[in-house]
Amino acid sequence: MQKIIVILLIVFTVKINAQSKQFFTVNKDTTQFQLTIEGASHLASLPLKCIVQEYPNKINHLAMGDSDQIITPHKMHPAFYGCLDWHSSVHGHWMLVKLLKDFPSLTDAKKIRAILSQNISTENILKEAKYFDATFSKSFERTYGWAWILKLQQELNSWNDEDGIKWRNALQPLSDTIINIWMRFLPKQTYPNRTGVHPNTAFGLVFALDYARSAGNKKLEEAIIQSAKKIFLKDKNAPTIWEPDGTDFLSPSLEEADLMRRVLNKKDFIEWFDNYFNMQSLQHLTVLPVVSDRNDMGIVHLDGLCFSRSWCMKGIASVLPKTDKRKQLLIQSSIKHLKASLPNVASGAYGGEHWLASFAVYAITNQK
Repeated sequence: MQKIIVILLIVFTVKINAQSKQFFTVNKDTTQFQLTIEGASHLASLPLKCIVQEYPNKINHLAMGDSDQIITPHKMHPAFYGCLDWHSSVHGHWMLVKLLKDFPSLTDAKKIRAILSQNISTENILKEAKYFDATFSKSFERTYGWAWILKLQQELNSWNDEDGIKWRNALQPLSDTIINIWMRFLPKQTYPNRTGVHPNTAFGLVFALDYARSAGNKKLEEAIIQSAKKIFLKDKNAPTIWEPDGTDFLSPSLEEADLMRRVLNKKDFIEWFDNYFNMQSLQHLTVLPVVSDRNDMGIVHLDGLCFSRSWCMKGIASVLPKTDKRKQLLIQSSIKHLKASLPNVASGAYGGEHWLASFAVYAITNQK
């Protein structure tokens, strides 16, 4: 019986690897993955299944009375009600836009366009923006969901497509609302959140800074740079031995370094980086996390950690000198982390499938 199980496992592994080769190509030196049209269509099918699926739904809502308790997710958030929670719905929308841009002949392109047009409408987005008007809603999705809204807006802003322009214009009021709230919050943020989950400060600022620069929003850019320097510039000796926590999908230390490479010039960043990581602490982060149960919604976060580590490592390596030993270490580890979790994006478990594909697509396509 044990031999049969081993054989089945080998067959399953070979099947997964063959599927990955069909869905992704890798260059000769294995430093770059490239999605194929089959892979893009497969990944797009995951958020496409849940983006209009209202339940199950994890509602992050502070009720002020009985009337607030009987509002359904779709009524509260007519654009971003699916995929279990608001932020996952938002980055599911980002992923579909990204794949439509890169692969216009996507298998379900017409269906995707129809759903995006239905969700990202002027009426729906104005309701989403109005949700933030309530006193206790100002911190709703701070700052993870905020970051993904700006990433979605950034993607639409750079797309010369008739539908894309329509969605861009519809989404802008919500993005403006998020920017205004964030600008008021930044001066008050005395301390960063160094968690490996949604409130992580560095991750949010990375996406916000990328948006600000792409949109030419100098005021937002300067506010982010000033805030990042205030709360991160003096950091030294990152305690990477404490990573990961059991439900991390972000690396607190790598996210911070990924932000600071954007904030500082190359010379100043390398000096900061030298004080922040020693070789031993950096090597600790190259050890793959163990994902023991992909049916557990918390533990499966660790697959996401592989993807976010991968994009952070690739980005950090891009600014290190060719002679720096850490550069090759980070490049190799980036690929190792990506390869480890790509076959597990479609695990059949909703806890991972409702969001992981977005992380995979960002890890593969982000060139910064």
